[in-house]
Amino acid sequence: MNYQTYPPSVKLESFIKCHWSLEVPAGMHPQKQRIVPDGCMEMIFILGDNIRRYTSDNDFIIQPRAVIVGQLSRPFVIEPTGYVHCFATRFYPYGLANFMTTPLKELENKETPIAELFDPVASRALEQRIVLANTNAERIEAVQEFFLDKLNEQSTIDHIIKGTIDVLLSTNGSTPIKTIVDNEQAGRRQLERKFLRQVGLSPKQLGKVIRLQAALKLLLNRRHENLTEIAYQSDYYDQAHFIRDFKDFTGINPSDFLKDEEMLLSSVFYTSD
Repeated sequence: MNYQTYPPSVKLESFIKCHWSLEVPAGMHPQKQRIVPDGCMEMIFILGDNIRRYTSDNDFIIQPRAVIVGQLSRPFVIEPTGYVHCFATRFYPYGLANFMTTPLKELENKETPIAELFDPVASRALEQRIVLANTNAERIEAVQEFFLDKLNEQSTIDHIIKGTIDVLLSTNGSTPIKTIVDNEQAGRRQLERKFLRQVGLSPKQLGKVIRLQAALKLLLNRRHENLTEIAYQSDYYDQAHFIRDFKDFTGINPSDFLKDEEMLLSSVFYTSD
């Protein structure tokens, strides 16, 4: 498995967290993988064999070759059919809203072809450039030109949204929303409406996802620590609260996470991120 991340250009670094590529040889036995929520949305191009995305235990769809994957509030179960080769762009929670008019809540827990969200002609041209590119450097250039053109058409980041997300990120999701907006009920309702449109999750949901990510990194990088210690360091009220949130977002208990083969890909992503 070869997973690589690449930084965005300076002009896009406020919106794009990273570009990434993943290659897995066809010889490896395909198996289901659960991708857990991380608060980010992604534009993904499938360059290898098809990938299935399960809609139930037994039912699946074949993922389109060029998609935006919306915010996840539950595990996303996928399964490769052979050679895996993907190139993708990962956005900050507030990043993608600056380039499109579709309310991001409509994209939650699914993949949407990019041609349905952006100009179809420009989308097809971008996909063709990605497919024909010989290197990831060429793919990064193509994606960044696409979004720099879009940036000239859109307003800048909503500072209320960005400021709230910055606080959540800097405190690993543990700061109460009512603290950020000075306890104003009206302010909280307005913030929630903005979040649902521009981020795709409520502030509370995003905070829970960010806090889970902090706990996941501790679990992956310090495997000798017990769950009580991880819960404490991640600002959960207690171990039971941590286990409940963990199971809600991943589908399994934290004690089973490291030995579950379906979590291998998520482990690679979040250990390297």
